[in-house]
Amino acid sequence: MARPLSRRTLIQAAAVTATTTAMSSAATGRAATAPGASAAAPDVPAAWTVRPFALEDVTLGPGVFAGKRRLMLDHARGYDVNRLLQVFRANAGLSTRGAVAPGGWEGLDGEAGGNLRGHYTGHFLTMLAQAYRSTGEQVFADRIGTMVGALTEVREALRRDPAVLSVGGRFGRAAEQVRGSHQYVDLPAAVLGGAPALTLSAWVRPAHDAAWARIFDFGDDTTRYLYLAARNADGVPRFAVTTSGPGGEQGLVGTAPLPLDEWSHLAVTLAGGTGTLYVNGTAVARSTAMTLTPAALGTLGNNWLGRSNFPADPVFAGAFEEVNVFSRALTAAEITELQSRRAADASTGRGDLASYAFDETAGATFADASGRGLDATLRRTWGAPSHPGFLAAYPETQFIELESMTASDYTRVWAPYYTAHKILTGLLDAYLATDDDRALDLASGLCDWMHARLSVLPKATLQRMWGLFSSGEFGGIVEAICDLHAITGRAEHLALARLFDLDRLIDACAANTDVLDGLHANQHIPIFTGLVRLHDETGEERYLTAARNFWGMVVPHRMYGIGGTSSGEFWKARDVIAGTIGTTTAESCCAYNMLKLSRALFFHEQDPAYMDYYERALYNQVLGSKQDRPDAEKPLVTYFIGLTPGHVRDYTPKQGTTCCEGTGMESATKYQDSVYFAKSDGSALYVNLYSASRLTWAEKGVTVTQTTDYPQEQGSTLTLGGGRAAFTLLLRVPSWAGTGFRVTVNGRAVPGTPAAGSYFGVSRTWRDGDTVRVSLPFRLRVEKTPDDPALQTLFLGPVNLVARESATHHLRFGLYRDAGLSGDLLPSLTPVAGRPLHYTLDGVELAPFSEGTEDPTHAYFRRWEPRVVFGGSDSGVANPARGDGTTLLDEVWAGAPFAGKDALVARVRSTVRAWVSDGLLSAADGDTVVRTARQATYAP
Repeated sequence: MARPLSRRTLIQAAAVTATTTAMSSAATGRAATAPGASAAAPDVPAAWTVRPFALEDVTLGPGVFAGKRRLMLDHARGYDVNRLLQVFRANAGLSTRGAVAPGGWEGLDGEAGGNLRGHYTGHFLTMLAQAYRSTGEQVFADRIGTMVGALTEVREALRRDPAVLSVGGRFGRAAEQVRGSHQYVDLPAAVLGGAPALTLSAWVRPAHDAAWARIFDFGDDTTRYLYLAARNADGVPRFAVTTSGPGGEQGLVGTAPLPLDEWSHLAVTLAGGTGTLYVNGTAVARSTAMTLTPAALGTLGNNWLGRSNFPADPVFAGAFEEVNVFSRALTAAEITELQSRRAADASTGRGDLASYAFDETAGATFADASGRGLDATLRRTWGAPSHPGFLAAYPETQFIELESMTASDYTRVWAPYYTAHKILTGLLDAYLATDDDRALDLASGLCDWMHARLSVLPKATLQRMWGLFSSGEFGGIVEAICDLHAITGRAEHLALARLFDLDRLIDACAANTDVLDGLHANQHIPIFTGLVRLHDETGEERYLTAARNFWGMVVPHRMYGIGGTSSGEFWKARDVIAGTIGTTTAESCCAYNMLKLSRALFFHEQDPAYMDYYERALYNQVLGSKQDRPDAEKPLVTYFIGLTPGHVRDYTPKQGTTCCEGTGMESATKYQDSVYFAKSDGSALYVNLYSASRLTWAEKGVTVTQTTDYPQEQGSTLTLGGGRAAFTLLLRVPSWAGTGFRVTVNGRAVPGTPAAGSYFGVSRTWRDGDTVRVSLPFRLRVEKTPDDPALQTLFLGPVNLVARESATHHLRFGLYRDAGLSGDLLPSLTPVAGRPLHYTLDGVELAPFSEGTEDPTHAYFRRWEPRVVFGGSDSGVANPARGDGTTLLDEVWAGAPFAGKDALVARVRSTVRAWVSDGLLSAADGDTVVRTARQATYAP
């Protein structure tokens, strides 16, 4: 077994893939503790037959993983976390401290108006937590503390009525409305007083150039109103009044935009049928056809500063100072006087209908100095959270609207529970890494809010919600809620997890009915990791069965060679691979989530296929999705990995801060999480991956140091340290491994016959200094697409080799020409001196997919073996093919490995005889083929 783990340590060690069921000890407080500091050693779930090690128990050694991680750790150290917190602080009406939102998906100007904002902060917290656990560097704990502290302040602010954000103004103090706060100032209904004449005067400092954001809007609805907009569709100020909607507006239009982040004075006067618009003391528009006045409008219900009566219009972002409403039209001279002094100090005096200085520094009330007692109130457009646990970077409105949606529309509602999942997981990981009880309190409160919101909905409503594409996506929230339940033990949390059951999907997969065609891949993969966790917490077998069957529907039937899945984010029909290849294949999040699911399933059933897949996806897509250069501002991770010929990877996708960049940050800080597992009873150690690393197995009192340059090195050396310990060392034999897999202990061969796609056990009482050498020869092989066998991808051991070539058509390669007796196709390639795993074929460079470059690549090529060639000797005979595309050479080499040349020639002779008998090859050509095979010279 692994060293004693606290509940926090255990869940983190499982990368929140699975956890235990016992309660943790109380959190120790806010101070960051040493990574993995723990108080108790709870049992793992009874269903687990293996358990993981914590990230701090496995140290990465030098190699490709350490190099990629170093780049991401630099990003984790260098990025300003206040930028991530900006959208949360803005939503709560707090100062954003001058920070600029990250942009892309994590800002109001990104895709779908930033409806997914907040998700990236959760990913970043997880990255920091993993970085801290892996390295112990205090900088990561400090950054976690900053973010958790800020989110605690955000939730507290959301629990209260909004409070003024006081800033420096034109004359004194001013009230700022942060963009994204959805706050406005509500004036009493009597503010206009039915006056036959009017002057509206305000100092404003706009912070954003959104069209139709209101400075004033007095009205009942979209029919009767009077407004002053900072910008119309042309970007200039506009005043309008109407009693019959937009078509009946009487208006005044400015001539130039108001400058951003600068104070401007605006005034509108109405009297005797004449209206005038002033900007900074200058009359910029006048109309003598302004017959409507406040008297014509009557008493209006909505009298707002910063909010429009048209719901789709944005809330004003910026600052207010010196807002005055007069019951007469000020003269031009009086307007000019207001440019240099407060109304109270000018000849006009304060507005007699209303006067707000906005010099308050606390609270939500703005005093009216007109003498009428019309104090104004700061409000949110959406009211207040329905529960004190609510925490988000946007209002609760997306969650509310989802409950009545019948069709997806991510421009209105974009996966709010998906975003909640990322925040929840980030908080849990922060707690597990640092024992910060504030993070646990935030996470628990968030789930309490969700339970309060969802538990009152009819089951049919929930089923409809979760079945909606994108809008109803909830990511891995079930997994995270189960992890929280493992900490708190609260029944409400387990009940909440079950509220996300999507019955039609679970039932179909439990019955092994493939319903994936047409589904959004990444919306559904994490559902099944959550189901595994629900099985752990409830014991319900259908959850685990559904997850196991689902995995088999993806691997290999919807899997590309690199381990990725999805085309344009969706799944297509089973076993259609070639037919789905495009520029938007293999969304990176899908590989991340398939790894989590594979790992979770392995905890229950040690099917080597799970770890074969894990190696494939980790060593190819996951590594290759991270660009090999530093950048403090961007994680440099792909969204899609196009598999079309000549595709160039995009490491800064979709304006940034996407889901895949978020999971990419996580992947690059937990590469070591599945290298080793321990059998639950401590009787065995699984070595799942060959990777330079050092395991500290404290419970056994031993260390295992793996020294290797794998996959550049075809093998690994494991050195035992510490005291004596009896256990079985289970070494994974990859499914692609040939007969050359060998194991020695202290230089002596271990008896037995390792089988490809299994684990090879070495049982003994281990002593300090024992050395295990694993030899793992690589062979070059191809994998064919099931729907077009001639379209193939190339592997050397675990490494997917891609051609670097700018051509946009599929390259044609032949590989049998120099194939060895073992069936290895590698002799057909020419090694590039000084560059391990780099080769050339027909003058084209082949390189590992894992290298994060911007070279145009070909992951698939078209197999072209026009003539029968053996050992470099060309028979001159055309290579015939059967109706299914299988060629004569395919059938010959399917018999590899061959014990010697005679065995190969015998295979050629029997194959030729069958093809001649079937009328696919002439007898004369058959004789030529056999003769060529007999005369050729072969590599081993």
